[in-house]
Order: sequence, then structure tokens, then C-alpha cells
Amino acid sequence: MKNLHTGDGSTPLSRREFIRRSGLISGALLTVKPFHIPAQPKVIIMGAGLSGLAAAYMLRKKNYEVTVLESRGRIGGRVFSHAISPELVIELGGEWVGENHPRMHELCDELGLKLLDNRFDTHLIYKGQYFTPAQWSYSESWEKKLKQLLEGYRQMSDPEKEKLDQIDWWRYLVQNGCSDRDLTLRELLDSTDFGEGLRHVSANVAISEYAESSEKNEMDFKIQGGNSMLVNKLADKVGRDRILTRHTVTRVEQGTSVRVHCENGKVFEADRLICTAPTFAIQKITWEPGLPEAKVNALAELQYARINKHAMMFDRRFWKDEAFDMVTDQTQHYYYHGTKHQKSEKGVLISYSIGEKAAVIAAQSREWNAVEMEKTLGPHFGDVKKLLRQQENYYWGEDAWSMGAYAMYAKNQWFRLQPVLKEDFLLTSFAGEHIADWQGFMEGAVNTGEEAAEKI
Repeated sequence: MKNLHTGDGSTPLSRREFIRRSGLISGALLTVKPFHIPAQPKVIIMGAGLSGLAAAYMLRKKNYEVTVLESRGRIGGRVFSHAISPELVIELGGEWVGENHPRMHELCDELGLKLLDNRFDTHLIYKGQYFTPAQWSYSESWEKKLKQLLEGYRQMSDPEKEKLDQIDWWRYLVQNGCSDRDLTLRELLDSTDFGEGLRHVSANVAISEYAESSEKNEMDFKIQGGNSMLVNKLADKVGRDRILTRHTVTRVEQGTSVRVHCENGKVFEADRLICTAPTFAIQKITWEPGLPEAKVNALAELQYARINKHAMMFDRRFWKDEAFDMVTDQTQHYYYHGTKHQKSEKGVLISYSIGEKAAVIAAQSREWNAVEMEKTLGPHFGDVKKLLRQQENYYWGEDAWSMGAYAMYAKNQWFRLQPVLKEDFLLTSFAGEHIADWQGFMEGAVNTGEEAAEKI
């Protein structure tokens, strides 16, 4: 976990603990605001993704009256399981549960969901050559240097981390001796974690993730039956009648209570509001009174990663290794087995692309993508195009609600924007993966949703 020092020379706080304590402090401050808050208020939750459902579930367990308003025609938000065939389910959205994601593990246990090992052993195609996991690695000198950098980060003070936040991850790697093949490989592998090229990502955000995550960078488990199983379990516990889809919020009025206006003409009133919408959606809402200027600017500045998932179902699993994933230096630059543990002769490889590559792939036809796949895989796996039976694609860069897959903090943004984005505004608390400990994980969505509910 990312560490924040207490400022008084005592033991450093993890960032997750820091956020939790900050939430409790903000909740305490609400008691001195000039509003009457009932002992058990009615709560409107904006968004039926994991963050909103986790908040609603926590409040319902204490018998709070909640109404969840969701713009999409489905629940789950950026968790999006899809049955590509009757026997095979893939994830077009949030994919992995990490080894160091305790709340996701607890929720799955509580709701009777099984987590399956979904770790991969990475193959590589580089400059036309194919390497199995045992045949490639970083140079010995860079491996040694990286270990030193990660150990050094764990000892850094806040001012040192803030200084590190001023440069991008690519520049930090270069300044610390990463070059040639090592630098190319880091670009290929690390960009899949952040959804954009390394020049777009804060060095502090990047190194903190690698210094404090599991060996597989939290790509460890998936929920049996699809990650939407958790979404549906939570929705059942909350009560489906309390979750209203196709209710797009257009205006929020705050005074002695909260009035939420929807595009369909319906108006809802409550004592508190939890907003779990991504920043793009928040900006489209009219807030009365208006949001503070600092929050408006932060919402406008934070960018989301452009990620495209192109799923290809084949008649047989020609890659043979169930734990197969592969990084390449070509257009479709990351492939992984999307149907691991699912019994079928058929199987699905997902081409996961980021940034400009994602935009290019999303704009092309299925035939174009099939040809590109054959160009990449054919020389090493044979005539695989003849085995291709079905394709599905989802481009998060043009998602109407989020306009991106997950938040991406660029240089000089983490310490400056994140505290502003998570601040309460009058009777509204905010949640979502964009203000979580790490971006892009279901754990972060759940954590922030529950933290917002704790304040109430």
C-alpha cells in the first residue's frame, strides 16, 4: 500500500488508512455544518457500479433508506461481464481481484462467491521473435537497479514523493539507467497497467504501484462465473426495487436537503447524496450551488485511460497454456487468455490495447482485426485465423458515461488533485476508483463507496 507519513515523526500511514481516517474526519465535520441531519437519513446514491452498490449495501445492512440512480440501462458500471457463448463468459470491463485486495476477498466470502486463480505467465513477441516465459527477462543489471529503486521508494518521505510526482515514469526510468531493450520492454508491459504510454503517468503513481502490489501486480484472481456475479449479489441484497436504471442525473440542488433531478423528469429528495459517477459524468451535472472552483478544475484536469478490449473466440485453444498471456511490440500489443478455468474446447483471447493503439483498433472492422491478429500470431502459432469464430469489442475511450476505462494521474496531479476530488461538498460525498488508493481496480471502487457510507 502507498504510504503517507503522519507528519509528526511517528509511524507512516498507508494511503488507504489515510483516506479512511480523512473520511471519518470529514464525517465528523458534517456535524458542525448548518444543516439538520436526521439520525438515520434518507440517502440517494448516484451510480450503480461497484462503488455505489457497495455504499448502498453497507447502508441497507443498517436499515437506511436508499435510492440508487443509474444512467446506464444495466447495473455494474465499468464491471461488464459478457457471455460470448453459452458456456464462456469474458470481462469487457473490470477484470482482476488482487492478492492484496482484502475487501474484495471479504465480500466474495460473505456473498458466497468463489475466486479462481487467474495469474498468467507472460510470453513475448519482440522484433519478430517469440519467447516463452522462461526465455526472456530484463537484463541482470536492470533487475538489480529496479529492486534498489523499489526498496528506496518504501523509505521515502512525503516531500520526496511529492518531488517524484513532478516527473513522468518514462523520464524516471531513463534517469535511473533503464535503456535499450529494458526500456522498450517496460514501455510495453507497464503501459498495460496504466492505460497510456509511460510519458503520461506520474513517476510517483507508477513506482508506488510496483513497490506495494503483489508479484503479479494484483492480476491474481477472478470471480467464478464472471465479475458481474458480485454486482448482482450486491443488487439483490440492496433490493432491485431501490435501483433505478436509465435515470440520468442532470441537476443537484442542495440546501437543508438534497433534490436530484433526472433527465426523464423525475425528482428525488433525500438528506444525503453519495456521488460515485466518474469525473466526466459529474461535469455534465448542474450543481446548485455550484461546485467549488478547485473541484471544478480538478474534475476537468484528470484524464482517463483509453483502453480497448477486443475478444476473439477460437474453435480450440491453440495457445495450449491455460495461464497464457503475451506482450508484443505490434499494434495488438497485449493478449491474454480470457476464459481460463472455463471448461470448453473453445477459448477466448482478448487483445487489450491502450492509448492511440486502442483508438486505432476500435475504429477498424472485425476483418481488419482478424488480419492483424494473424500477422502477429500466425508466424508463431500457425494458421489461427481459420480457427476464429466470433469477435466482440468494447472501447472504453468512447464510453458515453466515463469516456475512459479508469483514472490516470499524470505528473504533478496525485498530491494536488486527489485530495480535492475526494472532498465532500455540502450534503454530497464522493466515491469511485478515481479517488481510490490505486486506480483501475474493483477494490478501490468498493473501498471508496464504503468510506462514503461510513460518513453517513
